[in-house]
Amino acid sequence: MNIVLLGAPGAGKGTQAKMLTEKYGIPQISTGDILRAAVANGTRLGLEAKKFMDAGELVPDAVVIGLVKDRLAEPDTTGGFILDGFPRTVAQAEALDSELAGMGKAIEAAVAVDVDPEVIVERLTSRRTCTECGAITSTSALVGGNCPVCEGGVYQRDDDNETTVRNRLDVYATSTAPLVEYYRSKGVLHEIDGDRPIDVVFSDVESALGV
Repeated sequence: MNIVLLGAPGAGKGTQAKMLTEKYGIPQISTGDILRAAVANGTRLGLEAKKFMDAGELVPDAVVIGLVKDRLAEPDTTGGFILDGFPRTVAQAEALDSELAGMGKAIEAAVAVDVDPEVIVERLTSRRTCTECGAITSTSALVGGNCPVCEGGVYQRDDDNETTVRNRLDVYATSTAPLVEYYRSKGVLHEIDGDRPIDVVFSDVESALGV
């Protein structure tokens, strides 16, 4: 299964990717992880990416595509892979398809996890992170205002305030949402209602993938 997971920040696609990985043993691949590993390992592309990252600039598509291509050539992807957070634009999707074709591979399914934007705003703005163990929870799950895991204090991350969340959703709608139509035109799109219990969503994901 060669899968692309789509969805706005906070839609829960990362959770679904993790569940697929745990059950079927196919790797979850995120560009963030790839970038950090390449920089840490001092690879050619990693060093190139680091120059842009250190300058506070976006890493160019050509560099990101090269890093993704290298990652998809590793042995653990022979049985499939899950791309989480990439591609982010139609241009990246087209470049990805071209590189995969050269490797004798193709995206077999694009799973879009759909959640109403206002639900996402509520989800993300209610998130709290523990200062002690790092656990992420919601305000409704706090115990006496503290972390339900270790009872440590909690705080709201800067990127979980409402203004930032709405801006992230606007960016997604502008640049990433068109990917839904791109993969629909390819005949590989599966749209899943993500505003339900995690296990119910996962069951629908499995059905969509035919597993």
